[in-house]
Amino acid sequence: VQLQASGGGLVQSGGSLRLSCAISGRIFMYDAMGWFRQAPGKEREFVASITTSGGSTYYTDSVKGRFTISRDAAKDTVYLQMNSLKPEDTAVYYCAVDTFSSGHYYSHSEYDYWGQGTQVTVSS
Repeated sequence: VQLQASGGGLVQSGGSLRLSCAISGRIFMYDAMGWFRQAPGKEREFVASITTSGGSTYYTDSVKGRFTISRDAAKDTVYLQMNSLKPEDTAVYYCAVDTFSSGHYYSHSEYDYWGQGTQVTVSS
C-alpha cells in the first residue's frame, strides 16, 4: 500500500492550497483517512480526518472554518482544501490511512499507512 501526497507549495498569507493523497496498492477496506502536519522542531499534529462510512469529518480547532477535508471513494483519494492560510500553517503535511479505527482519529498511532509528506510554506 502506498500513499502519494501532492499539492504543497509556497503561498502568501491568506492564500489557498489543495492537497491530494491517492492510495495505491491492495487495500480493500479502511475506516478513515487523515491529514497530519509537522513543523520544524515540533511534534506531528492532527489536522483533519474523514471516515469512509458516513463521511464524518473531524478537525483540529486551529483549522476549523478554514480547511475542508473530502474524499473521492472511486479514486481512493482524499483532499485537503486549505483557505485563509497563515504562516503558522507552515509544515510538512502527511496523509494517512486508518484501516481499523478505534475512534482516536486525532492520534497518529491510530493510522497504519502514511504518505511521504508534502511541504506547505506560507509567507507573511
